[in-house]
Amino acid sequence: MALEMVPFDIETTGFEVSDEVTVVGFELSLGCRVFLQVDADTVTGEGAAGELEATVADRCGTHVKLSVHSSEAALLQAVGSFATDRLSGDDMLLVAYNGERWKDGFDLPFLRTRLAATGVEWPFRDMPYADLLPVVTRRFNLVRDDEEQSSLPAAYATLVGGELNDRDPFEDSAAAVTAFENHQYANLVTHNVVDVLRTGALGQVTRRYCSKSDYSLKSLTPTIHDT
Repeated sequence: MALEMVPFDIETTGFEVSDEVTVVGFELSLGCRVFLQVDADTVTGEGAAGELEATVADRCGTHVKLSVHSSEAALLQAVGSFATDRLSGDDMLLVAYNGERWKDGFDLPFLRTRLAATGVEWPFRDMPYADLLPVVTRRFNLVRDDEEQSSLPAAYATLVGGELNDRDPFEDSAAAVTAFENHQYANLVTHNVVDVLRTGALGQVTRRYCSKSDYSLKSLTPTIHDT
């Protein structure tokens, strides 16, 4: 597969239609690009954002570029601008782990609903997408203690075995909701970056051991758009 994989992951305030996107993260060749929704009273100015950026980079062992946004709409608009500037072209492949599958998945369906609610344009145009969860579960054995262990941390532990699981401050993604409510932004962003890096690591494993036909690629280009 000649396309460059761009792993991404989101964090939210919950799972209801009224819940919001709090973090969107991507992994690129030079590191991670992260967009964070914050309470303006708790993180203000480039200095505070820079300190948070440095903390997360140190925890995750990779370069992190972080921007903070005072509303969900502002965050989503920034993601759209980033996607237009950095993710355009025919050599990029957006990937996620359970981001969107046939009749299932989380990240992209949630993102569509929140984009519609805020009136923000769809950010991913002329860009294909592939979900790594079906590739990992169908082409690798993930059975431990007589049960398939296919969560992102479990699959990473089985197929990669690196140190990223130890860098995650949360036991599960549900803790990201509480972290946002309590303004624990360093932990929240660290968790997101770790998830993005784990997704990227699994993507590289699938590229080494799976064929092109094992991936189900789909277009993310909407049928109409404003510009």
